[in-house]
Amino acid sequence: MTLALLGVFVMQLYYLRESYNLNSRLFEQDVNQALTAVVNKVQKRNIASHITRKDFEGKEQREDALRSHTDSIVAFKVRFRESEAIRKFKQQQQVIDYLNAQDSTIRSMYMSPIIISEEEFKLYSGNSPSGNDLKIQVEDLTDRVSGERIGVRIKPLLPKPKRNLQIGGRLPDTIRYVALSPANMLPITIHVPSSDPDLVAKFKIEDAKAEKKYEIGLKSLYADTAVLYNDASLDLVRDVAQELTNKDIPLRKRIPRLEALDTLIRAELLSKNINLNYDFWLTPASNRKNIIYQKVVNADELAVDKNTFSQVIFSNDVAIKDPGMIYLRFPSVNSLIMSNMFVSMGSSIALLLVLIFIFAYTIYAIIRQKKITEMKTDFINNMTHEFKTPVATIMIASEALKDPEVVEDKSRISRLAGIIYDENIRLGNHIERVLSVARLEKKEIKLESNPVAVNDLINAVVDSMSLQLQKRNAHVALSLNAVDDIVIGDELHLSNVIYNLIDNANKYSTADPQITISTKSSLQKLIIEVADKGIGMTKDQTKRIFDQFYRVPTGNLHDVKGFGLGLNYVQDIVTQMNGTIKVHSEKDKGTTFEVILPFKRNN
Repeated sequence: MTLALLGVFVMQLYYLRESYNLNSRLFEQDVNQALTAVVNKVQKRNIASHITRKDFEGKEQREDALRSHTDSIVAFKVRFRESEAIRKFKQQQQVIDYLNAQDSTIRSMYMSPIIISEEEFKLYSGNSPSGNDLKIQVEDLTDRVSGERIGVRIKPLLPKPKRNLQIGGRLPDTIRYVALSPANMLPITIHVPSSDPDLVAKFKIEDAKAEKKYEIGLKSLYADTAVLYNDASLDLVRDVAQELTNKDIPLRKRIPRLEALDTLIRAELLSKNINLNYDFWLTPASNRKNIIYQKVVNADELAVDKNTFSQVIFSNDVAIKDPGMIYLRFPSVNSLIMSNMFVSMGSSIALLLVLIFIFAYTIYAIIRQKKITEMKTDFINNMTHEFKTPVATIMIASEALKDPEVVEDKSRISRLAGIIYDENIRLGNHIERVLSVARLEKKEIKLESNPVAVNDLINAVVDSMSLQLQKRNAHVALSLNAVDDIVIGDELHLSNVIYNLIDNANKYSTADPQITISTKSSLQKLIIEVADKGIGMTKDQTKRIFDQFYRVPTGNLHDVKGFGLGLNYVQDIVTQMNGTIKVHSEKDKGTTFEVILPFKRNN
């Protein structure tokens, strides 16, 4: 079992070491990947900074060129709008000339022509389908002198002259006139189209030509702008490439500022789940003592150790005379690795603890079982001795009763019968003691709860043991000082507890036992002490005396009778009475048993 446990322990240590090495390699891989990403981003930012600067310079130049070019485009558009306004004005004049010509013709052919609107036309024509039937008005003719009616006059109901021909806003499709017919002087309507189809076609051709000319000119100007942009892009790439190949640019100008570099490193480490404090510094590759940037806790210590990682910056740029070196150091790598190994370490340690506990418990159980076996063997031997003596005595007395001479002597028969009776009682007590302990283990004994006067009970027990004590010339001193000696318990079993304690003090004492029995009380408990000046016990023995079958060893002699059940019985009874028992002993100086019983009072 020990070899197996050691083997498991060694395998766990090997597993933890390999796990630590694996986590270390993974940490190194993550840090190197983070540094590689930092270096790549520094190089990209270097190129981006050149492009940004050159692009800004190019933008200023292009803006100047584009500004003048834009002015040309704006001037072109302005000229187009001016020419378009002139063309539209001329077209409008032609329409006016056309309408005026039509108006002159109508006035020459008809009498009193008047231009009316579409609404007026519908009103005065009475919504006639032909549109030529106008309303008329009948007037009476009277003599101006006499005032007499001389006849009637029919007069067309013409609108009042409101307007002549005016050109403004949007013209209707048809211009309507009301005039008097020269033939019969009746009012008629005249319809003239507001636009000449020939003029409309002519205007469309003129507008299309002007629009086409405008688009061609504008497209030409925008094409010049695109060429300007393309040339600017080519110039930007050419300028950046030329600047990147410049070997005279210092390393400090090629990398970002300290704060930006620190932020970049921190972001890359966090992306790899590395949240540790770190130091970093930047030097040229050829002179590592020439520090360009540094961020360290102790500026005097820039030693490169196993926790320091490095990468070359601008390693792919052949134009750089001396590429830079970036160093990254972690003062507390082990803390991160250990935190990553927390689950595996915790499970391994827990497994080892479980195995050690099982191993220890197994060894303890084996040793305990061995001791129990030894105690049971001693118990059987003791029981054999204890049972053998009364059985042998009864056998001898029984054989003596068979003797004819003894049968005739009544006094001898009475004495032998008394011996047989006493030995039977002794044998029965032994058996009852063993059975009582068995019943206690099975919780079959139920203690009574009655008031017991402990001082009187002790006196009664001592009196009952007087013959047994006198055989060994024992001296018993009673110091029953308990004022309140009434406890609630079982009087029989409590008397057995006191009997066992006094019996042990008597048996485990050398010549002339000195036994002291005392009682004292406090507010809550009663204390019974049984002390002797016997052989005493060691500390290891005092820890085991309450175990079943355990007896303090006395060598190869069997001069102390007993089964090793008495003190176990005492402890069980005292415990069931909610009390405690303590023992104080010193080898060859004596032993003191202290029984503490609580008072049970009804409040």
